[in-house]
Amino acid sequence: MPRSRPGAQSRDEPSPVEGPLPAGPGTRARPVPPSADARLLAIAADHLRRLGHRQVTVVGVAAEAGMTHANVYRYFPSKTALVDAVAGRWLREVEAELGAIADAPDPADDKLERLLLALASMQREVLARDPHLFAVHRDATVESRPIARRHRGRLRQLVERVIEEGTNAGTFSLRDRERGLAFIFDTSHRFLHPVSIQLDAEVPRDLIEARLGAIIRAMLRILRIGTL
Repeated sequence: MPRSRPGAQSRDEPSPVEGPLPAGPGTRARPVPPSADARLLAIAADHLRRLGHRQVTVVGVAAEAGMTHANVYRYFPSKTALVDAVAGRWLREVEAELGAIADAPDPADDKLERLLLALASMQREVLARDPHLFAVHRDATVESRPIARRHRGRLRQLVERVIEEGTNAGTFSLRDRERGLAFIFDTSHRFLHPVSIQLDAEVPRDLIEARLGAIIRAMLRILRIGTL
């Protein structure tokens, strides 16, 4: 068993990131230090951005955090789990933005179009801005790692909500919802899968958007008339 440093947080103790104790009258609340796992994630994110996921090491992250590498394993069982957790923070941001689109008071067909366009756009943006982070997302998707499976499940839930809303409102004519969901993901796969996005990295953005827009318009026509 790894030996923790004196004063290290136990797994069973509440994380300090949950919030400070209420300040008494006339006292000033002290800033809450980040939890150990949040600090490790911040360091790992910096190493990933500068070095690439192949050069990130648990030993290097631990050294910058001022702890032994054995102590890092209390929070993340492997280097892959650590870099996947970094990618997971970005994927949760993506899911939150897509969730806001799904929750908007707009027609279902408009929401589905904006959701698919946003998902493609956010992936292209992170590929350009932080290619090492994108590489973790891509590899996790190809290898079907837990972080990718959870993300795929959340995407499916969001699209399913929009499809159900559109069907109930009469916007979509679907006799088989499962077939409709499969049709949406099969049709848009070429523009949403991270491997395809990587392969199209040099294609002008306006051309990619025009091609995806044409696919979505054709998809929506079929969903409206229900010829699946």
